[in-house]
Amino acid sequence: MRKLNRLLTVIAATSATLVSFTSAAAEVNIYSARKEALIKPVLEQFTEKTGIEVNLLTGKADALLARLGSEGENTPADLFLTVDAGALYRAVEADAFQPLNSKLVESAVPEHFRSKDNLWFGLSLRARPIFYSPDRVDPEQLESYLSLAEEQWNDRICIRSSNNLYNQSLVAALIEHHGEEKTQTWAEDFVSNFARKPVGGDRDQIKGVAYGVCDVAIANTYYFGHMLNSDDADEREAAQKVKVFWPAQDAQGTHVNVSGIGITKHAKNIDEAQKLIEFLVSEESQKWYAQANYEYPVRDGVEWSETLQQWGEFKQDDISMDVLGENNGEAVRLMNRAGWR
Repeated sequence: MRKLNRLLTVIAATSATLVSFTSAAAEVNIYSARKEALIKPVLEQFTEKTGIEVNLLTGKADALLARLGSEGENTPADLFLTVDAGALYRAVEADAFQPLNSKLVESAVPEHFRSKDNLWFGLSLRARPIFYSPDRVDPEQLESYLSLAEEQWNDRICIRSSNNLYNQSLVAALIEHHGEEKTQTWAEDFVSNFARKPVGGDRDQIKGVAYGVCDVAIANTYYFGHMLNSDDADEREAAQKVKVFWPAQDAQGTHVNVSGIGITKHAKNIDEAQKLIEFLVSEESQKWYAQANYEYPVRDGVEWSETLQQWGEFKQDDISMDVLGENNGEAVRLMNRAGWR
């Protein structure tokens, strides 16, 4: 009987050790509005480097934010990652984040690419320039976003709808730079120059230029990079018929936006979450963004990919990303008044 009792004691102690080890296994949970293919590879690199497992849930930004709200203190999410400053601002308004105090992250991410309260930090940049057909447009005709309201562009412009957050952020920036009244006048004339009603995504606008539906378009470079390097021969051919023009180089610079990340208010794995953010803004990860996703590094001094280098250097608008969210409501109302659908 004594032997049996000792055996049971050993088994119980061993079981307790296993349970303790399992519960202490390092992990971090992310709700991500980025598609899995565009973020998972760098997360796997983080796990290989640190041993911290990353559990990834992807979906639409608004749906994930609503889920965070409904889960409240019971949410498993430690991090929320999304792809536009406007969406990050909505998360701040929803009280979804807690501040991150990391000198490493602060030194890597320029001040205008993070929230003023360090609730979120930019991870990568996507520029939103003008794309044009070199067969039908002389780049000397192009100047700025405002110049696309000129009569010479009548029936020649393709762009996504006003529901698109990228366009809302662009208009929010224009409001900040030029004021509401001037931007309203611009938007009305700009809309009158559309070659078609807004339809499709950024790739469709670039294809519109390639196939003669329009002569110029506004889209994110990130999509253009994927088209140029696509496995789809038709996408590559379309992209090769189009060129990039960097607008507003004599003024505020070309509009840029961020993908960004923040630690959720009710995160359980805060230390692991901080380590992941620090990894994502490291030179190693920032270089990966440029190579694999055709986005610009948010960190200075990181080498651009060959694709990005082909488009040349350009002056970026250094407006605070917070402003894009703060002006979003007025931007939407302004676009609606202009008939931008």
